Amino acid sequence: MSDSQKIKVKSLSDNHGVAFGTSGVRGLVEGLTPELCFAFTKSFLQGVCFEVKEVAIGVDLRPSSPAIAKAVVAAVEAHGAKAIYCGDLPTPALAFYAMQNSIPAVMITGSHIPFDRNGIKFYRPDGEISKSDESIIMSGEVLIPNNLAHLVLADLVDPSLDAIRLFEERYTNLFPAGVLLGKRIGVYEHSSVARDIIKKLLRYFGAEVVSLERKDSFVPIDTEAVSKEDAAKGISWAREFKLDAIVSTDGDGDRPLISDENGKWLRGDVVGVLCADFLKATHVAAPVNVNTVLELSDAKRICIRTKIGSPYVIKGMSQLASDNYLAKVVGYEANGGFLVGSELLIENGKSIKPLPTRDSILPIMIVLAKAALENKRVSDLLADYPPRFTASDRVRNISQECSFELIQMLKDSEPKIAELMESVSEGAERRNVLVMDETDGLRIEFLDKDIVHLRPSGNAPELRCYVESNCPVKAAKQVESVLGKVRALKESGLL
Repeated sequence: MSDSQKIKVKSLSDNHGVAFGTSGVRGLVEGLTPELCFAFTKSFLQGVCFEVKEVAIGVDLRPSSPAIAKAVVAAVEAHGAKAIYCGDLPTPALAFYAMQNSIPAVMITGSHIPFDRNGIKFYRPDGEISKSDESIIMSGEVLIPNNLAHLVLADLVDPSLDAIRLFEERYTNLFPAGVLLGKRIGVYEHSSVARDIIKKLLRYFGAEVVSLERKDSFVPIDTEAVSKEDAAKGISWAREFKLDAIVSTDGDGDRPLISDENGKWLRGDVVGVLCADFLKATHVAAPVNVNTVLELSDAKRICIRTKIGSPYVIKGMSQLASDNYLAKVVGYEANGGFLVGSELLIENGKSIKPLPTRDSILPIMIVLAKAALENKRVSDLLADYPPRFTASDRVRNISQECSFELIQMLKDSEPKIAELMESVSEGAERRNVLVMDETDGLRIEFLDKDIVHLRPSGNAPELRCYVESNCPVKAAKQVESVLGKVRALKESGLL
């Protein structure tokens, strides 16, 4: 009798409702069975990274993550490689460790998606996998041992701390010691796997750290669509504790959340421009949904707009680097995740190595250090940029099919666009469409220069709406208006 069975990854994936999303495998925890997690990992190793001797593995703080890690370890060992278990750590820390040691990595994380879901991210020795790699993994056939249920009962080994140490050194070697002396920084800890590293780094650079709302249970923080509750918390904390800034991340530590001294959270795409300027980047790859302040702030900078998702940004960075070997290449996303595509020198003569995956620590440190070095408040850093403001939110529990149906309806009818996206400005006349962009979802620029962008989420049953305008209040009201009408269509059964 055979001691294993051959299974097609796609069939198993379809049966459990688990698939690749915007970045990584995502699904309900109940669908992420040991067999499925083993199959995805084994297919990754045999199809993308066959000749490997070691694989780094990490987890976020979701309670379901260790069980998934056990299945991943079993797959690595079945492939004949050694599993280096790095424990709970930020996704960019695991990725950086793997790249510096030229080994693949597997990160178990659901990022910001709801508590009942989780996921897996795969890294080649040279960085995050591509969309073509995802296709290879999905089309794979793997042998799953019949005793897998027994294998995943074993305890995980004590984690190696080498990856965390290496990641901390990336930043302690970059900025002047004591750069944050005299600064009082709040750390919104919740269940971020990066919370302890952030506090350690801030104290290393001289800041007084105020710990805020550390949680033992998992909290799905979305840095791209900050909740009203978190917006209110930021303002309250800044006032109560007299803070110079508040910093945080999403669950797996690859997306930052940064506030100014008033507790107002900065938009991730504005943070991206700040970081690109600080690093003197000459070439930038960014998704179609980020604020146009990117182009407006520096006409000489060469920019590529991509589909949403780090694999597309990475592909854009690679294209920019291949077009010009002297290019200083970075990328960023609307969620604040920042990517470094080439080795960069900064003003103090220090350099930072490439890390072509989302990182939260670099943008946090750049914003705080830039304000301190220039003797400015964090809010002052935004004063020199063109007045373009973005607001975003989402409709939850709406299927991708419904979202695509809505987008198709709008594409086919400009009157329906005008109806759904009518201007919130008092006395405004009917809007006229200037440009329609279908790079990812439907992004519409109107003659009044407002931009409304609808896009189905790749990770969860959600429809996201982004609005850019010359007034922050108008942008926020426009998002509320559009999504209110979408909800009404959904509730009436018209979607």
